[in-house]
Amino acid sequence: MTIQATLDHPASGRRLLLEAFRDEPRFASATLLLVLAIIPTLFAMALDGRTLNGVSVWSKPLKFEVALAVYFGTLAWFARWVSPEARASRGYRLFSGIVVSCVTAEMLWIVGAAAFGVASHFNVASPLMAALYGLMGLFAVTLTSAAPLYGVLIHRHRGNGLNPTLRLALTTGLGLTFVLTVLVAGFMASGQSHLIGGNGSDAEGLAFMGWARDGGDLRVAHFFASHAMHVIPAFGLLVAMLGIKHGRAAVAAFSAAFIAFVVYVFAEALLGQPFLAVVG
Repeated sequence: MTIQATLDHPASGRRLLLEAFRDEPRFASATLLLVLAIIPTLFAMALDGRTLNGVSVWSKPLKFEVALAVYFGTLAWFARWVSPEARASRGYRLFSGIVVSCVTAEMLWIVGAAAFGVASHFNVASPLMAALYGLMGLFAVTLTSAAPLYGVLIHRHRGNGLNPTLRLALTTGLGLTFVLTVLVAGFMASGQSHLIGGNGSDAEGLAFMGWARDGGDLRVAHFFASHAMHVIPAFGLLVAMLGIKHGRAAVAAFSAAFIAFVVYVFAEALLGQPFLAVVG
């Protein structure tokens, strides 16, 4: 289905779901399972009063379930613009299976840590936990690598009917998601906390997101970096719909501005400055 057809004849939620399972059944299944996992996690939060770093021990599993569901749901939807031949290839099927295995291991690790009331991230209290933390970092890079692969495959498939402006926005956003996320997350994982300065607790963080309001928080840059695959394509879609001249140049300029913004919030965190400090 072309982007023009999608805009002219919006599909129902059921149709979109069926198309996602048809085009990329592994990522669509992972999305569904992650969404379903949110339900028992919410029950656990309601029944289990234990906290870690000032917030519920189940807060991290919930955030990862939501974030990864959005990630895999987006890829499952983008799969329509990858050629059927590429999706049917043995190498692609093997890779997508590995990616789903990595996210499964990640979630088992995070949920398991929550169940035992210990930290899943920055936990190097023992050689075993340090080794697991490093292994999960490798898994995280592997699952994130699906984004640039999709960027390359969408770029190569010239018969997908995409507007050239939107094609550039998709490939750029997917590529930047990997590059920016790996750089920010890699730096964050090399330290001892996502917080810089402040009281060192997540208890008084920004509503819903949990970002620190009294010091720097590297999760802000991580969040925006991982959503390049949404922000830049959304801008490209808007430019394409409005028929703006030099649309590809506009996407390139916006992408550069987005990179600058991620660098800014990253530097802000390193300086111990909060993001949206006055917002409750």
